[in-house]
Amino acid sequence: MAQLAKLRQLFGSALWPAVAILLLLVFMGYAIFGPSGILAWGDYSRQLQERQAELRQLKAHEAAMANRVKLLDPRHADPDMVDEMVRKELGVTHPDEVVLPQQ
Repeated sequence: MAQLAKLRQLFGSALWPAVAILLLLVFMGYAIFGPSGILAWGDYSRQLQERQAELRQLKAHEAAMANRVKLLDPRHADPDMVDEMVRKELGVTHPDEVVLPQQ
């Protein structure tokens, strides 16, 4: 009976430190392997580079569109651009003309 009491006291005194160590290990595992942990930083860097490349492409497209809008300004429109757009929209071309689509 005395040994059982000592055993209970031993397990009772070791229970809270064991729980604390277990919680500490869980938090450390989450800090390393979690969605915002140390191992996720590499993936974040890769995603950042992909998004920056996509942003550069979009900015280049935006600049091209802004240039096209500037060329179509009614105050000083580019005659070639206006002629190209009118022919494209109305489908008016001569049989000997070659139409090159813009990308």
